Amino acid sequence: MSFKIIVGLGNPGRQYEETRHNVGFMVLDRLAAASGVVFQSVPKWQCHLAKLPESGTLLIKPQTFMNLSGRAIRQVLAFHKWPPESMLVIYDDAALALGTLRFREKGSAGGHNGIKSMIEHLGTDVFPRLKIGIGCSEPGNMTGHVLGKFSPDECPLLENTLATALDAVQLARSQGIAAAANRHHTRIPSTQTQTDEPQIPRPDYP
Repeated sequence: MSFKIIVGLGNPGRQYEETRHNVGFMVLDRLAAASGVVFQSVPKWQCHLAKLPESGTLLIKPQTFMNLSGRAIRQVLAFHKWPPESMLVIYDDAALALGTLRFREKGSAGGHNGIKSMIEHLGTDVFPRLKIGIGCSEPGNMTGHVLGKFSPDECPLLENTLATALDAVQLARSQGIAAAANRHHTRIPSTQTQTDEPQIPRPDYP
């Protein structure tokens, strides 16, 4: 399927660049670079926007801060009269190990305030998304974890993860979520319970 919009979630500002909470922005930056397009500020929609030349797909980075992400996306969808299911949302998940990708067609926020905002503003949880594992925090340190940067030891795996996520997004665009999920869902380590998601508590995101 060809998505009308691909959204990357994150926080604006230099102090948040390259933080765990901004992996959605990182994937979109790589997608834009691969297509030779540049993001432009669109104040009326409170976002940074780039347009893929071959398909017209919009790449959107909300500039409202994470917990108001839905406000910006609602404006874009309303203007174009596009339904929520016509977009793909890319964001971080602290309940998944770094290097793990998970596609979903719909679902709850799972404690993620960016997705919570989108569900509230759009009035539905039915929209495709790609979750990127950022590793788990120590108990009581969720804010410091997601707003912190990756360690030097994690950077090689991060770069590989972002490259794989880029490939996964391109496959989802051409062949659909199911095909991308089948190829790019990563295997949970054998030391964890073999269920659909690692059994890790989901404290609320900042």
